[in-house]
Amino acid sequence: MRIYADHAATTVLRPAALDATRRAAENAFGNPSSLHTAGERASAALADARAAVASLLGAAPDEVIFTSGGTESDNTAIRSAAEHGKATGRRHIVSTEFEHPAVLRTLEALEKDGFTVSLVRPDERGIVSAAAVETAIREDTVLVSVMLAQNEIGTIQPAGEIAAVCRSRGALFHTDAVQAVGHIPVDFHALGADYLALSAHKFGGPRGIGVLLVRDGAPYTPLLLGGGQETGRRAGTENVPGAAGLAAALGEAIREMPAESVRLAALRDGLIARLTEIPGVMLNGDATMRLPGNVNVSVPGWSGENLVLRLDALGIECSSGSACCSGDEQPSRVLRAIGRTDDEARGSLRFSLGCTNTEEDCSVIDSALRLIFSET
Repeated sequence: MRIYADHAATTVLRPAALDATRRAAENAFGNPSSLHTAGERASAALADARAAVASLLGAAPDEVIFTSGGTESDNTAIRSAAEHGKATGRRHIVSTEFEHPAVLRTLEALEKDGFTVSLVRPDERGIVSAAAVETAIREDTVLVSVMLAQNEIGTIQPAGEIAAVCRSRGALFHTDAVQAVGHIPVDFHALGADYLALSAHKFGGPRGIGVLLVRDGAPYTPLLLGGGQETGRRAGTENVPGAAGLAAALGEAIREMPAESVRLAALRDGLIARLTEIPGVMLNGDATMRLPGNVNVSVPGWSGENLVLRLDALGIECSSGSACCSGDEQPSRVLRAIGRTDDEARGSLRFSLGCTNTEEDCSVIDSALRLIFSET
């Protein structure tokens, strides 16, 4: 039997999401833009999914835009703010050194287009403070982009405080909440963000479907041009089955969250305690201000990818960092940002626990690592 401990990369599809996706594919197969009965049925299913997502995340239905996932949502939000910046003469953007590549690479592209980007460094706990962000904001800052939960080390950022700073300084605020939604409480209006990105496959929904929440009145420029779908904000025939699956998965994840977050946090803390008893193993990120299922450790003197392969041979599936950086032999930029040495950053392991994991799994993970270390 294998142990899957890489839920931050992607999650197991929830039966409820699979059922909702299948039912929509069978019963709402029409094009939502068509005027006939099949089209109206598809349009109604899409509207139901939109209303459900809005209700679950504290947004209005017309603030919900369905996308292909987190990367598209991040790109669309950042480029929308950038277009607003071009029009208003504000070409400065603030972000952090440990954002997801979907954010950082978009910012790199904007730098080639004349924008200036300031990246705030997190502290050694993996937290970016609102004060540090405020210091980086200038008169010409159009956007601040800070993720809600860090995708490698799982640390939860004070996004609400940062959003308040942005409002007081006249800057837009975008948060990549891909790792957070479905795992910790998220209320769009209460948070105060202008843009919020999420992806279904991170909380048990289907792949290839995500959402960008856009505050009513926030600047918006479509990333994709074509037809008038999503009220002219995202061209292309809508993925109705995907939207239905996303809404079903999100609803179930949020209903289960109170009990599941407590269960996962207990597994997390127990696994952290076990692993950090091993000589040389160190925890990355704050011990408590982190996602319930995230355990990220460094093992100096080891290659994280080598450890991942050895663990896989023993039936344990984990990662050495973000799946979006798989194959990159450079030290994790996330761990370097919080002060780890190159050696420490290369030897990182991320165990992201989810619905399939048990206390027995954590015991097996601990024993497997001790076995690997004893063989050298």
